[in-house]
Amino acid sequence: MAKVLWFTGLSGSGKTTIVDSVVEILKQKGKKIKILDGDDVRAKFHTHLGFSVEDIKENNRLITLMCLEYMDSHDYVFVPIISPFIESRAKAKQMVGEFFKEIHIKCSLDECIRRDVKGHYKKALAGEIENFIGVAKQVPYEPPVNPDLVLDTENKSIKEVISELVSFLD
Repeated sequence: MAKVLWFTGLSGSGKTTIVDSVVEILKQKGKKIKILDGDDVRAKFHTHLGFSVEDIKENNRLITLMCLEYMDSHDYVFVPIISPFIESRAKAKQMVGEFFKEIHIKCSLDECIRRDVKGHYKKALAGEIENFIGVAKQVPYEPPVNPDLVLDTENKSIKEVISELVSFLD
């Protein structure tokens, strides 16, 4: 039965970078991994959903159902997704059960804005993107209260956090 690793953090915090690096390490160890990247899943499967609070929660629920489908045939299901609401992550954990691991990719909003890898923060701050998570008051990012692991990408190198994650998985 696969472990579901639910990586939550703001856009630009480093979720996908960490996942991509760790997946390569685990594949070298012969592990079978499925990645359900939040952006990719939304673009391919959940195009009918917008970015309202309700749509974000529904997207998280649907991704959780996808996790359940892959758990029997993989060692790990990696889910790098902003997943801004404590309630949604708690529901995902309830649905998956003991195999669910919440991993907080900790990085301040200011640092994510400074990085602005995709240019989304610039557009959101200029009013060109509505309901941008962490910027829009109606869609705040609620950091985990008691995650299984915290990876601090603001104060540690990517190499350090990858090492921490691999140690956690071992």
